[in-house]
Amino acid sequence: MSMWVCGTLWGSRAPVLMRRRLLPASSCSRPATASYSASAPSRVRALVYEHHGQPDKVVELKDLELAAVSGSDIHVKMLAAPINPSDINMIQGNYGLLPKLPAVGGNEGVGRVVAVGSNVTSMKPGDWVIPADAGLGDSVIQNASNSGVGQAVIQIAAALGLRTINVVRDRPDIQKLTDRLKHLGAEHVVTEEELRKPEMKNFFKNMPQPRLALNCVGGKSATELLRHLAPGGTMVTYGGMAKQPVTASVSQLIFKDLKLRGFWMSQWKKAHDPDQFKELILTLCDFIRRGRLVAPACSEVPLQDFQRALEASMQPFTSSKQILTMG
Repeated sequence: MSMWVCGTLWGSRAPVLMRRRLLPASSCSRPATASYSASAPSRVRALVYEHHGQPDKVVELKDLELAAVSGSDIHVKMLAAPINPSDINMIQGNYGLLPKLPAVGGNEGVGRVVAVGSNVTSMKPGDWVIPADAGLGDSVIQNASNSGVGQAVIQIAAALGLRTINVVRDRPDIQKLTDRLKHLGAEHVVTEEELRKPEMKNFFKNMPQPRLALNCVGGKSATELLRHLAPGGTMVTYGGMAKQPVTASVSQLIFKDLKLRGFWMSQWKKAHDPDQFKELILTLCDFIRRGRLVAPACSEVPLQDFQRALEASMQPFTSSKQILTMG
């Protein structure tokens, strides 16, 4: 992919980097750009992997030649990019979409346009950009609630007036984590073990059963989410951290009319008009401006220290997102 690059190109003549649609990020809060040169570099540094395997073993920091900008090409200098679980899975070779090798790691990030071709009219040097590439009930239940997505769900749900039941794995500092998630707007935080107890039936006497469950774990955790869904509810699976199948009983499907579906952002963007994605991004930017949505805890790591970031991103109970900085 093409995010873990210190200076990169979106265009048809980049041999390793994938072509991407870009969306302006100017609607989100960002520091002002005082001055800069519009000339693009001829060489860039990138985190490249030539075969699949353990990320900290197969990813290398390399220099790549950058073609001159022309036509509809856009040169973008990446400023920062996160290491997400899907990025790790791609490098390992067990994700649903795999780029041709050799490939540059990463799928998300924010960059600054440094040069544009003669046919480009929608963007100009200095613009900040990001890659462009459900009915809710009164309450939502989700697992892996301390993940980056989980923290965003908590805040967005709170902004929309929805109550959340947030499931996490038990850990020594569980109270500290609980306090942090409640500070973001979580109404309830429970452990996987607590969710399995019979006493959870009493929990829903004072709270409506959720009609939406968000699952990125799979296995027994997903089974418990289904068990607590309201009749007619839907569980959306967007990840499988446990690497175990989702199991639903026949009675849940027939008598509770529960619905199971998957969500893959890459496919969602392909199936929807770009304006819909832009509208979604602008809505999130509005939440950010109003202080209703903040980023998860992040650890900024210089690009050359990528191995440390990759190792940290694969550690258990890690709530800090590893961000590769390239400025």
